Amino acid sequence: MRLRGLYAITPDEADSARLASRVRAALENGDAAGWAALQYRNKAARPALRLEQARMLGALARARGVPFIVNDDVELAIAVDADGVHVGRDDADLAVARRRIPDKLLGASCYDSLDAARAAVAAGADYVAFGSVFPSSTKPAAVRAPLALLREARALGVPVVAIGGIRLENAPAVLQAGADALAVISDLFDATDVGARARAYVRLFRSDSRAMA
Repeated sequence: MRLRGLYAITPDEADSARLASRVRAALENGDAAGWAALQYRNKAARPALRLEQARMLGALARARGVPFIVNDDVELAIAVDADGVHVGRDDADLAVARRRIPDKLLGASCYDSLDAARAAVAAGADYVAFGSVFPSSTKPAAVRAPLALLREARALGVPVVAIGGIRLENAPAVLQAGADALAVISDLFDATDVGARARAYVRLFRSDSRAMA
């Protein structure tokens, strides 16, 4: 499976119009080939709002040819015909999720554990995510995953996603360490110019010598 590029994760946002504007600005800037996915994540929203926002963002992603992934909620992903689901340690059981979405993408948060990643792949995960690779304002108490872990994880044979504290200035080091995709929230969606920031991230994958070698 090809999963390489900017992996944008939406911020918690109650204003659907504002959320759509920021996501549209990101998606419309940069070649879709430089995008790995758009993940909808909103832990604070009520179910009705989550359904509304997931439908809206899924349509935006599809229009740009970018895979749309729902965080944490298999049933919501099915309801909006998302391209996949991402689950964490306290979310849906991976094996159960795999049975519910046999033909969709399934990603797993593995934090700082290669053993957890091995177990996730055995349970059917299509990609694994590690982090926080740097201190993160979104999850300040998150465990830290060393960059060396990303290269070790490549032996699992699935795409490796890095998350946590990623910014344009440290992103090249993360790619060189072995990440296939960069999961970004704040540095993308809190940027003064979201579109320009998205273009800058996409450009990193055109010049990623590790991935092109």
